[in-house]
Amino acid sequence: MKKREVIASVKDEKLVKKRRNEMIKGAISLFKQKGFHQTTTREIAKASGFSIGTLYEYIRKKEDVLYLVCDRIYDEVRERTEQDLGAHHGTIEGLRRAIAHYFRVVDELDDEVLVMYQEVKALSKESLPYVLNKELDMAAIFEHILRACVENGALQLSESEIRLFAHNIVVLGQMWAFRRWVLRKMYTLDEYIELQTEFLLKGIMEKQRV
Repeated sequence: MKKREVIASVKDEKLVKKRRNEMIKGAISLFKQKGFHQTTTREIAKASGFSIGTLYEYIRKKEDVLYLVCDRIYDEVRERTEQDLGAHHGTIEGLRRAIAHYFRVVDELDDEVLVMYQEVKALSKESLPYVLNKELDMAAIFEHILRACVENGALQLSESEIRLFAHNIVVLGQMWAFRRWVLRKMYTLDEYIELQTEFLLKGIMEKQRV
């Protein structure tokens, strides 16, 4: 899915990325405390360390911050899974690596993931489909990896099973953020990745042996 363009008047792409990351960090902290509707753009500017005028050089409206968060999560997962596949493409090892990369992105961006799903209801009817379609794009990353495993003979899955398996991976990654208040008391991130990956693969591998 094509990215929703968030217009900036500044032309320096590196500076735009830097400032927007600062903006996301400041906004996420406020959204957690006050919610999307109760947070003003002036408060976001202050939390980000610059003036309201500077803020509007990088975004046009408050909703733009949620678009940027949504894109950042997706881009991080896509870039990390694509960079590491290489020789592991179409293999169980490649699938394991992709799942681990995704879970680690969720761990690093857990506040963003949490706020994204808490505040998605604040988006307008015109804006909501973009975020929901990004969720489908996330699942599509894993659908592509799973299809490659099937084509390579590493897995035996129907198209319906591929789609459901991909969504299961996405949801289990999100769970690390949504239920972090209890899961992090019980498991390290590495333990969580290992256990969930084994649970995901166990049923599939047993099915293939039948």
